[in-house]
Amino acid sequence: MKYIKLIVCTLLLAVLSLPTFASEGGSGKLNTSELVVEHIKDSYDWHITTIGNKHITINLPVIVKSSTGWHVFSTGNFAEEADAKGYRQGPFNLAIATQGDNAGKIVELQNGAEVRPWDISITKTVAVMIIDAVILLLCILIPARWYRRHKASDPAPSGFTGFIEMLVDYVEDNIIKPGVGEGYEKYTPYLMTCFFFIFTCNIMGVVPFPPGGGNVTGNIAITFFLALCTFIITQFSGTKHYWKEIFWPEVPLALKAFPLIPLIEFVGIFTKPFALMIRLFANMMAGHAIALSLTCIIFVVAAVGGATFYGMSALSVVMSVFMMCLELMVCFIQAMVFTMLSSIFIGLARAHGE
Repeated sequence: MKYIKLIVCTLLLAVLSLPTFASEGGSGKLNTSELVVEHIKDSYDWHITTIGNKHITINLPVIVKSSTGWHVFSTGNFAEEADAKGYRQGPFNLAIATQGDNAGKIVELQNGAEVRPWDISITKTVAVMIIDAVILLLCILIPARWYRRHKASDPAPSGFTGFIEMLVDYVEDNIIKPGVGEGYEKYTPYLMTCFFFIFTCNIMGVVPFPPGGGNVTGNIAITFFLALCTFIITQFSGTKHYWKEIFWPEVPLALKAFPLIPLIEFVGIFTKPFALMIRLFANMMAGHAIALSLTCIIFVVAAVGGATFYGMSALSVVMSVFMMCLELMVCFIQAMVFTMLSSIFIGLARAHGE
């Protein structure tokens, strides 16, 4: 009960202090859409917060190959504000464009033209993904260490190790085994890795401060790679019966003469991983966007003042907390759905004829 009181008091204090922050930074009109997009998109630096006119950020390494060769330096070398042409100027004729087709990306300025260099910089998404991978390894190696020190006849573990064992048993018995079918053991390492990686990234994305706060699974490049891995494993696991049903299915002869069914089945090979990619990306990005939008209600009505401000602020806090709790459930559901669909696709590819 005392923790609930502490949380409620903290939220009330935050709401009551909002007019002060609004009056300090209320010189301009709040652009909620720009604010939401700014928080969920990738960036070359890791913005923590803004106190007054000072931006507190974590500078990340820039690694690019331009016309003058390889360059490695910190994002702190870029100007904080854009110039009149819309560039955050940096060294080696490099800049971060703030407008146009290359907005938010590093470009090389050559006689007034923008040229994209070969860019392998450690962006915010990459940095958060590395942190999540380290956390995931610790979450797996700590229980593994417990099992090395105990025998199978010992009592079941409790605490964190017991929680991980429960998740592993649930995913294996209720998702992987029914989906893949006989011989599922060979695919368990990959599918288990998918589940725990997505689950860890989703949970860390809900944490609003470093090392969390990154929108890893809301980045379509990440979901594309995960879906690509499932696609490759599925096709290499395909049996003769699987390929036969695609190119020569058991349909009437008229349909074989006009290959509509094989065409649909062939397109389905690519639409399945595409659905995996879009489902995870859209759900996680939408969850972050909704939570941020509800929080922005406080600042949108800050100019109104009075009972309207306090009423809408309290409602915004309640709805934001509700959305964060819902996000925790979505974190698990999306990891489970991706693993379940991947196991089903692999299981269908391994089907044998009657």
